[in-house]
Order: sequence, then C-alpha cells, then structure tokens
Amino acid sequence: MGLKASDFKTDVYADWCPACGNFGIMNGLQMAFAELGLEPHQIVLVSGIGCSGKEAHNVKCFGVHTLHGRTLPFAMGIKVANPNLEVVAVGGDGDGLGIGAGHFVNAGRRNLDITYILHNNGVYGLTKGQASPTLKFGLKTKSLPRPNINEAVNPIALALIAGYTFVARSYAYDVRHLKETIKSAIQHKGLAFIDCLQPCPTYNNINTKEWYAGEDRKDHSGNPQSRLYKLEEENFDPVVHDWNEDWKKKTAAIEKAQEWGDRIPIGIFYKNQLEPTFQERLSQRIPFYLTSPPAEQKLCDENGNSYVNLDAFLDDLKTN
Repeated sequence: MGLKASDFKTDVYADWCPACGNFGIMNGLQMAFAELGLEPHQIVLVSGIGCSGKEAHNVKCFGVHTLHGRTLPFAMGIKVANPNLEVVAVGGDGDGLGIGAGHFVNAGRRNLDITYILHNNGVYGLTKGQASPTLKFGLKTKSLPRPNINEAVNPIALALIAGYTFVARSYAYDVRHLKETIKSAIQHKGLAFIDCLQPCPTYNNINTKEWYAGEDRKDHSGNPQSRLYKLEEENFDPVVHDWNEDWKKKTAAIEKAQEWGDRIPIGIFYKNQLEPTFQERLSQRIPFYLTSPPAEQKLCDENGNSYVNLDAFLDDLKTN
C-alpha cells in the first residue's frame, strides 16, 4: 500500500495566519513526498528563521530548524555527510536573499543534489512586515511608512547566474502545480531551486491572492485575467541537451524572469543535468565516498579507538 500525503502530517498545530501561502507549500511538500514514494526516514527538511521555519515541524520527516540565513549551509552539510538522504531546504525571501544571500550564491558553485524552496512574499512576515529583498522598488505595503527605496532581487535570475542547475517558479495557491514542480526538483540530479510566490495576507496588501488572480483586470465579460501563466503551456523548452546550447537556454530563462506585472511566468525556467554533482566530484577525489560516506562510518569503538580506515584513501594518494 502506497504512502499518502496524510502520512507526512504531524500533530504540530500550524499556527500561520489564515490563508497564508505556507499552508499550500506544506501541502505541496507532503503530496510530492508521497507521490515520489519517499519514506519519512529518507527525507531531511531543513528550515531557517521566519514563518517558513515552521515547515520543518509540520511535515513528518527528519527536520532541522536552523539559524537565520543558514538554511543552505546546514542542508549542504547534511547531504555531504549522508548522500543517501533526500535533503530539502525551505526558507523565506529575507532568510535566503537577505542575511543568507552569500550562501545562496555560493551554493550554486557546488551543485549538491538538494532542493531549495524559497517562500517569496516580499515582506518579513514574522517581524511585522518590513520590506524583504524581493519587494519591488516603489511599493508601499501596509507596514511601510513610505514606499520601498531599494531595488528588488530577482531570485530566478540570481539562481541562474550563480549556477543552479534546476530553476523553477510556482505559486503557493496552485498546490497541484507546486507539487509537480517539487517532484521535478527532487528528481533532478543537481542543485534545484524553486521560487514559490506566496501571498502574505497579513502584511503584503499588494501582491495578494486577488492580485495574482487578476481580479483588478477583468475582461469585458467580467472574468478575471490571471497574471500567472505556465511556461509548459507555451512550448518553452528549459532543458539543456548539449553544452553548446547552455548559454542560449540561460539567457532565454533570464528574459522570462524579467516578466512581472500583467504576465508572470511559472514553471521550469532552466534544467541542466550535464553538470556533475558535488557528490560525483567528491567521488573522483575520494573513491569510497559514496559507499562509505561520513555519516555511515563508526567513529570509534567502546575503547575510543577509531574505526575509520583510511587505507583506500592513502593508496589512492600514492597512485596519483
């Protein structure tokens, strides 16, 4: 009998504000894990500080609730120590692109086989709605005394330039699309990033559910014109099949990432599985890495003597 999304629910009360996009992301994660046939003990969900940090408490799997901005270093360390685990990092736009921006960029250099989901709502929701790094220049949300005077970070463009090998965007209220995007990210061989647009009903009174749905731009028949459109429905091909087309695919993705306002694309922007993962790079240097990773090695016996056998490593050094 297969797993169900309910198998990944915990008894922890999700105390987010009513209609918060975090509920959709939580459901998307639970549904994706179940449909991929992953067991709870095979998954580690790593979260940072902010409303999004509670995801690690509400999804039944191994969870690590870390420090502000340090979600990715924790996730990468876990994956290096035990490459057999499915590691998923989640964090807010302030957590990942404010204090954690340096980690966000440098993670792209390594291409570890993990998934990072950014909760993008344009505000610091936990600390009363200050402008986050993704809030557009000139916008004035309800908690700001004056319009935002900073240019916004473009998460998709930054991930592409930094070296992420899977870059996508989804929407927290379209749980089915989000679930499928998460599944694709987890199945990708390499570092996967999902920019998840997530309305904050309490503090962001501009980029609301109604705004994304296009309630303010109805057609002649009174039907709302959604701002969101799916790349997969426009014959957009994000997959790099040959290194010669890599830059062309990246520039096409960056062009799509600039679209905002009346048309906002969601879906997979870029996918390249030709780049070797960090685990593959380590295996070339340490031949026994995958068969005997650090987390599966016994450190010492009852007398404190080390169990670690470096003979294979030392032999490899001698021959090379």
